[in-house]
Amino acid sequence: MGSEMTLIEWNDNFLTGVSDIDVEHQELIALINSFYSALENKADKKQLVKVLNDTYGEIYSHFVHEENLMEKYGYDQYQEHHEDHVKLLDDIRDITDEVESTDNFDEQKLKKKLNDWFCVHFGTHDARLHKLEKLINDSNADEGKIRSFFSKFKI
Repeated sequence: MGSEMTLIEWNDNFLTGVSDIDVEHQELIALINSFYSALENKADKKQLVKVLNDTYGEIYSHFVHEENLMEKYGYDQYQEHHEDHVKLLDDIRDITDEVESTDNFDEQKLKKKLNDWFCVHFGTHDARLHKLEKLINDSNADEGKIRSFFSKFKI
């Protein structure tokens, strides 16, 4: 049994203040790190593909959660955020296909892609969306206030 390796360290900068989203993000980081650890410990292709498929499923569920929230409150950047979700899911599928189809895939490229994948999306699209989620969870917020929030708010 190999040691646990991490690609992405959870830190307070990832906190959104929305507990269920924070838990989902922690789980996604744990899955990405489990793939990284499996790579570092020379896991067989079957194990790597399983971890990637599990990651894909969790990411898909998380994206559905976010998109339902965006649709419910008329989020002004829904289309851009959704398109990024589609691209990210395609990227994970491409990574899985690459692992399945060859024994000589570029491990460093895969690690960078997974790190960039989470950190770039989280730091752009998700950072803005989670400001909306904090507002929604504010007990004093009403739907009109929420809808008007993003018509004024620019990142």
